[in-house]
Amino acid sequence: MSGLDALYQEVILDHAKRRSGEGLADPAAEHACGESHQYNPTCGDEITVRVELAPASGGAEPLVERISWEGAGCSISMAAASVLAEAAPGMTRAELLALIRAFRELLRSRGTVAPDEEVLGDAAAFAGVSRFVARVKCAMLGWVAAEEALPRAGRTVDASLEKVSNG
Repeated sequence: MSGLDALYQEVILDHAKRRSGEGLADPAAEHACGESHQYNPTCGDEITVRVELAPASGGAEPLVERISWEGAGCSISMAAASVLAEAAPGMTRAELLALIRAFRELLRSRGTVAPDEEVLGDAAAFAGVSRFVARVKCAMLGWVAAEEALPRAGRTVDASLEKVSNG
């Protein structure tokens, strides 16, 4: 095992143990929130992910306040959810979707795409998972849930008027 592979394995094991974002958090009243539950019938892993968006000032796009989740599954699926929960705060919807697309591309590459650590951060550690097709769904589970939860955070927040409307 190369030094980089060992480092990546350590990142995954660390996230599997300490699990950033674990436990569904109650969103603040003025925040938009979306949720999605995903189940992997192949292995039995399941996860519920909640994406919370905070109002942005000056007409800017709302930002991800936090991603929280609860689930049960293998180390890979739980670690991947933890990595996502740590990476997402402060991103716009578009930035989060771009991160999810980059992660999906890495995992679908079957080891042919080198991870871009500047884009993926700790998610680059899952590059080795891409060589094991059965484990790709495990790593993607929480990310797919976040991707589905994001448009469900359908309330729009007008910070200048400090009101929340559905839409």
